[in-house]
Amino acid sequence: MTYKGIISNVKPDSIGAEIGLVPGDRLLEVNGQAVQDIIDLSFALAEEEVDLLIEHTSGEQELLTVEKDYDEDLGLEFESAVFDKIRPCTNKCVFCFIDQMPTGMRDSLYIKDDDYRLSFLYGNFITLTNLGPRDLSRITRLHLSPLYVSVHTSNGELRQKMLNNRQAGKIMTQLKDLVDNGIEVHTQVVLCPGINDGAELEKTINDLYAMHPAILSLAIVPVGLTRYRDHCYPLTSFSKVAADGVIKLVKKWQDKCREETDATFVYLADEFYLAADQEIPSYETYDNFPQLENGVGIVRSFLAEWEEQPIAGNGYNNPHYIDVVCGVSAEKIIKPLLAKLNIANLKIRLVAVDNKFFGSNVTVTGLLTGNDITAALKTLPGPRTGVIIPGVALRKGEQIFLDNTTPETIAAELGVPVRTAYFARDLKELLAAWR
Repeated sequence: MTYKGIISNVKPDSIGAEIGLVPGDRLLEVNGQAVQDIIDLSFALAEEEVDLLIEHTSGEQELLTVEKDYDEDLGLEFESAVFDKIRPCTNKCVFCFIDQMPTGMRDSLYIKDDDYRLSFLYGNFITLTNLGPRDLSRITRLHLSPLYVSVHTSNGELRQKMLNNRQAGKIMTQLKDLVDNGIEVHTQVVLCPGINDGAELEKTINDLYAMHPAILSLAIVPVGLTRYRDHCYPLTSFSKVAADGVIKLVKKWQDKCREETDATFVYLADEFYLAADQEIPSYETYDNFPQLENGVGIVRSFLAEWEEQPIAGNGYNNPHYIDVVCGVSAEKIIKPLLAKLNIANLKIRLVAVDNKFFGSNVTVTGLLTGNDITAALKTLPGPRTGVIIPGVALRKGEQIFLDNTTPETIAAELGVPVRTAYFARDLKELLAAWR
């Protein structure tokens, strides 16, 4: 089978640039062997002399011999980390967020990937329902560890129903195969009220903890529900009382795990504590934040970084009026922090934006859209020097919101500069030294 790694960028002064490669060229083989992804490529490039079969944009193929230092990089970036097709998800999960997306958004937002390679490379969660013996053999041979696995429940029969896939019931056997072959795993549960919570959650925690330390961590995140659920399985959000119940159940296990292993092991997404109006756990609870990108410990990490960041400068000579944008759930965290700031001639207005795009049930900052932000800011009277938007709402590596608008769009609509704060340090620096 022929795989084609399409080059998207060639770094200046790199080996790739020296041998004349340009964006659009395709890598077909290394040392006579096809490479199916950047994992294969990294192993193939370990040699000091490599032969590259390149297909240029003209369609002409050329064999190039490269001499380099051991493990020296070619300076190439590719359109995708996989040179064949990304493995799609074949499940029909009752809680699938992509099934709750409106039409008309960019194509990439509708891709359901379930590819073990992206799990190893980028921490994407996979279900293992499309993992075969050859895949397990490759994972073991190349030691692709750790992997990130969506378990949801250790009850095989229930998992089949939740994922609507007959292959889903083998999860505990699959996890055992992985850990028996030396592969470590981070796991997650998307918790759905009345389905996999309560006694089922207790069983899942118990079964996964029994495989610790090979199972490195377990994150429990609440099901996300948008207003686009006309043809979806009926689900509800966690009420304050229900969130409190989840916290109590998990706290019991956290205490047990810390007592036995000196690690928390099972972590709750921040949304549970915010929904229950409970204090965010201590910094030490999160054990170096193994699932930060899964929404676990972001608030505590934010608070710690905020406290560490000093206020630069002596304030402003002239009045400055800055609007700080966040999601509804973040307001209770950020509001008291801003209230304590004392910067001369600075007036801060925190704007908690209701998510009209996905629906008011979606309160996290990361799912805000540019149009909702603009509409909310336009309703507010008074002077405005500038706006600080949350970087978490932008596509990773790009200045674009989920609805395809940009910070520049907001700036043009409001007629003031718009700056991006990616975390606490950025926010504090922008407030203290607006440029």
